[in-house]
Amino acid sequence: MSGICRNRVVVVTGAGQGLGREHALALAAEGARIVVNDMGESAKAVAEEITASGGTAVADLGDISDWGYAEDLIGRAVGEFGTLDALVNNAGINRDRMLVSMTEAEWDLVLKVDLKGHMAPLRHAAAYWRERSKQGDPVDARVVNTSSGAGLMGSVGQGNYGAAKAGIAALTVIAAAELARYGVTVNAVAPSARTPMTEAVEAFADKMRVPESGFDRMHPGNISPLVVWLASADSGAVTGRVFEAEGGTIGVADGWQHGTQRVRDRRWSPAEIGPAVHGMLGEAPAPAEVYGA
Repeated sequence: MSGICRNRVVVVTGAGQGLGREHALALAAEGARIVVNDMGESAKAVAEEITASGGTAVADLGDISDWGYAEDLIGRAVGEFGTLDALVNNAGINRDRMLVSMTEAEWDLVLKVDLKGHMAPLRHAAAYWRERSKQGDPVDARVVNTSSGAGLMGSVGQGNYGAAKAGIAALTVIAAAELARYGVTVNAVAPSARTPMTEAVEAFADKMRVPESGFDRMHPGNISPLVVWLASADSGAVTGRVFEAEGGTIGVADGWQHGTQRVRDRRWSPAEIGPAVHGMLGEAPAPAEVYGA
């Protein structure tokens, strides 16, 4: 099978439905050999769909937030196909609640599945690639994480989910810096698409409806070409980035740049802080003498 991911071995977590399913199908269509992870039998259905269309896939059922299972999943990919070229961390859940109503269990579960569920397979995949690099084997590997606008911009009622997704964005930047020496790039996508998760959010209901005609901007498959490219060798030196994607729109999130500054050559006084902050926010002109030359 031809394609930009021809013969690359890719693990896709949470691939039994929604975005993960679309990513797995799109990667397979571009020639990748897929390990389809999910908690339930839907993973087997996706693997069977890929093989029925002439692709190569195996299903692996388990909880990606379990440290031991995550290690076994990476081992399954290497044992089944002889190597691992890319990890697409997609698995996630939400338990939306206003902060004053959120339970400890709702907080812990979302952080466990979404954030730890990214870290666990990332850690074990990274260990595999590091060992290969130390042995002198060439490594050209990819990690594609899944953040969210809730993590980048905030979202009312999603304190747990947004915190996990913000953590994923930070983890992406840190992993990119740490793993570059081993030949691994790490990026993330912040998708907006129709999935079982987003359809269940009342505030998103109208936006997620299937249009009667024309381009379906919210179809989850619209996100997958970006994921495929990031998982391919073609993405080269692109690393440490978070890409926002919706419909036919892709963009690079600009969340880690230093913004406007005011600098003095001495310690600020509390009275000077207010005018300086309001000036940086563009709310009012700030006196020049506050900032100095």
